[in-house]
Amino acid sequence: MEKELFEQLEDILELAPGTVTLTAAFRDYENWDSMANLSVIAMLDDSFGVHIASQDFKNLITVGDLVAEIAKRTA
Repeated sequence: MEKELFEQLEDILELAPGTVTLTAAFRDYENWDSMANLSVIAMLDDSFGVHIASQDFKNLITVGDLVAEIAKRTA
């Protein structure tokens, strides 16, 4: 699941493969903007069947937080 998530985040943010890490604050990536925010929320629903409301998404800081939230919601 992590590998797929990393690849999709890299695609959305137009990053080189291997750029995304668990400790990275995804909002710190140069290409992060409101469109990327919406794209990630939509990707989570489409790819992982996880619906995260915008308000809940704001509480997630790092990619690791996002991985933990996906795991929690799919357990």
